[in-house]
Amino acid sequence: MYAYIKGELVDISEDNIVLECGNIGYNIRVPLSVIQRLPSIGTTVKIYTYTSVREDAFNLFGFLSKDDLEIYKKLILVNGVGPKGALSILSTMSADDLRYAIVSGDAKAISKAPGIGSKSAERIILELRDKVALRISVPDDDNTAIVSSNPIDTDAKNEAIEAMVALGYTPVEALKAINASPITDDMDSGSILKLALKAL
Repeated sequence: MYAYIKGELVDISEDNIVLECGNIGYNIRVPLSVIQRLPSIGTTVKIYTYTSVREDAFNLFGFLSKDDLEIYKKLILVNGVGPKGALSILSTMSADDLRYAIVSGDAKAISKAPGIGSKSAERIILELRDKVALRISVPDDDNTAIVSSNPIDTDAKNEAIEAMVALGYTPVEALKAINASPITDDMDSGSILKLALKAL
């Protein structure tokens, strides 16, 4: 219904904010990660929103970026998660951390969210693994942000990332190395791993 609401931040509570726009105050449910990044009360802020309409409730859920909103929309489509469960997940981990957990099959990380058990976490991974891609901004040697243009979209790449993490590299380091490597679609995970380690 609303793509976003831009207005004055007039109230912040544990999981809710109030934005005043056109003399109307909008109650918007937000994850803890948004609460932690909000400017001070009285500041103008733009919140990307999702409208949840049910027989007994009409709720707005809000995020500071389109990226967070998109992963939220994917989460709520998973059977048994719903708007509140998705909000709980994004209060526990960032959108990028969630993407990595999904593509690497890390159900334990997802199940740390309150109200999300191991079965729900496994279902999220199963249903979203082919629908999300890692797109992480990483600094290059000049400390300039570069965004991955090669999303992790194959099992071989996923396995190579998992292997690099097991070797002690961070997911961002692994992703940067793989994106810097001349990888072709017919390569297996071992070949990708060798190229990525060489790139480092």
